Amino acid sequence: MTERAPVLSVRGLSVRFLMPGGRRIAAVTDAHFDVAAGECLALIGESGCGKSVLASALLGLLPGNAQTAGGALLGDLDLLAADERTFARTVRGRLIGLVPQSPAAHLTPVRTIRSQLEETVAELTAVRGRAALRTAAETAAERAAFPLDHLDHHPHELSGGLAQRAATALALVGDAPLLLADEPTTGLDRDLVDRTVDELRRHVDKGGPGGGATDVDRALLMITHDLAAAERIADRIAVMYAGRIVELADARDFFGTPGPRHPYSRGLLDALPDRAFAPIPGLPPELGSLPDGCAFAPRCDRTTDACAALPPLTATVACHHPHAALTEAADRA
Repeated sequence: MTERAPVLSVRGLSVRFLMPGGRRIAAVTDAHFDVAAGECLALIGESGCGKSVLASALLGLLPGNAQTAGGALLGDLDLLAADERTFARTVRGRLIGLVPQSPAAHLTPVRTIRSQLEETVAELTAVRGRAALRTAAETAAERAAFPLDHLDHHPHELSGGLAQRAATALALVGDAPLLLADEPTTGLDRDLVDRTVDELRRHVDKGGPGGGATDVDRALLMITHDLAAAERIADRIAVMYAGRIVELADARDFFGTPGPRHPYSRGLLDALPDRAFAPIPGLPPELGSLPDGCAFAPRCDRTTDACAALPPLTATVACHHPHAALTEAADRA
């Protein structure tokens, strides 16, 4: 890809939860990554590894017992330093479009999907007039594969998959430079997964509610455990384990040959049915009692005494014994 300026630049983002008795849970630790204009970065990992906590930090939706450190620049705005007024008036919807993990909780229960789409269009775009708003709402629904004959239904009348598509339609309405999709394929069958991620990709590539070019540089941060969806849409992959990013890789290298460098990343791919179908042994550690060294060491078949020390994230991987890099493999060929 051509080098372009980052839409989002995260540096040292950490989130701790202060629990009763003074105990602290390290949900996210020292996250560093960029998402460039025109790029999709897929953040992957098992449930409970900190992906959604990171997303909540970017959106200002952490609970009151959360403590944050580091920075997250969206343009000139440091999201970690913003107050709730800024998030409510400027960030959510306008600077960050959200496809939520739990769409039913983000849909207004007493209003139809059509009315919520029309209101969002009126709030976030220059479209005015009843007929124009109706048309724009239907266009947004079609882009998210939401059936038009369900637009006049209320959220409780929708299946989980339809609620997910309604939430996606709402997220695509605005001209937000960053689209944050938190498990956007939840509850969808494979065909709709493909249609959803393809539309998210088009949204970043082309921009604009109608798919036309705009002067807004767009980027997509997709948080997912669906590796097939990540492979279909992502330019780069970030792998998260026990609250830390342990690998950053080009998607073609990650899913191709020689594959991921971190043993955990390699294990995620090997657990897929169309690959080795070999599950990773053991369970992730409790975030409240992380070891001093590599958190993956108890589950790893490459562990040595060196793993008692925490491996830093280099340019691509945080591991004392990573698998061979692409250039190393090419040198041996």
